[in-house]
Amino acid sequence: MVQLGNLERSVMDALWQHPEGMFAHVLAAELPSQPATTTVLTVLMRLSNKGMVSRERVGRAHLYKATAGKDAFVAEAMRAALDEAGDVAAAVQRFVGTVTPEVAAALREALGERHGSAP
Repeated sequence: MVQLGNLERSVMDALWQHPEGMFAHVLAAELPSQPATTTVLTVLMRLSNKGMVSRERVGRAHLYKATAGKDAFVAEAMRAALDEAGDVAAAVQRFVGTVTPEVAAALREALGERHGSAP
């Protein structure tokens, strides 16, 4: 599972909100902590190495984009967490016991689609 630090998470949240991509200096100015552009570039390189960010040369700068949507990241985090559970059935039971009715309905629908039947 890919672990993200606080600044990495902030950068990814900004990139997910701007699927068209962002330049590092714009991203740095938009982040609440307003880190230096060089700091943001370092974080973007780390995220690129993790496969979460791509970059494209535009003039003299690079445009950075998330390689997948936030939903894909969250789904992978959930799958990885279950992989680490000692007792998957118990972990799923505890999880299901904590979800809202809307999440329970989404789970039923997703499982129904996976098995080719109506929920």
